[in-house]
Amino acid sequence: MALPVLYSFRRCPYAMRARLAIAVSGVRVELREIKLSAKPQAMLDASPKGTVPVVVLPDGAVIEQSLHVMHWALAQSDPEGWLQRDDAALIARNDGPFKHDLDRYKYPERHGSDALAHRESGMAFLTDLDLRLAEHGQLCGSERGLADIAVMPFVRQFAATDAAWFEGQPLPRLHRWLSAHLESSLFASVMGKFQPWREGDAVTVFPS
Repeated sequence: MALPVLYSFRRCPYAMRARLAIAVSGVRVELREIKLSAKPQAMLDASPKGTVPVVVLPDGAVIEQSLHVMHWALAQSDPEGWLQRDDAALIARNDGPFKHDLDRYKYPERHGSDALAHRESGMAFLTDLDLRLAEHGQLCGSERGLADIAVMPFVRQFAATDAAWFEGQPLPRLHRWLSAHLESSLFASVMGKFQPWREGDAVTVFPS
């Protein structure tokens, strides 16, 4: 039986959270790593928007938003109960205002932005996360859930922009939370390196 096809890019935070949900669900897909500067025509034919992740189901249906991919995978199998620990409003803040600041902090030359102003603005969101983590250690309880996994890859990207500066910020609970996720076996399982897919390549099954 044909597997769903997942087009992904290792470092993209949207693709990262999709892979994490697929990995924890155990749903098997054919992983096709792409190169952003040379997107395969098969992916563009399925999803002309040209961004990852994209899942193409065996019946030809296409899922082309990362949160939809997460919900699709977890609807089939949710062994850790991630769907019970969701927060749509928090994720919307992450994907909207925080992502706006993150892009303009990380890539000021691309956006013509004041990087430090956007770093300060982004820190307001991170401070709120740190306060929220004080109660249970995760964003929606004592165990990781969909909200944590949807937000974490973007916090990771923010932290890595100036790692020394970030480590010095008074966000003790956020530091512990991020480190625990990055050091988890689940995260390691989705960060393998693959050559960009080309038509005719052997199938790469994920999770392996």
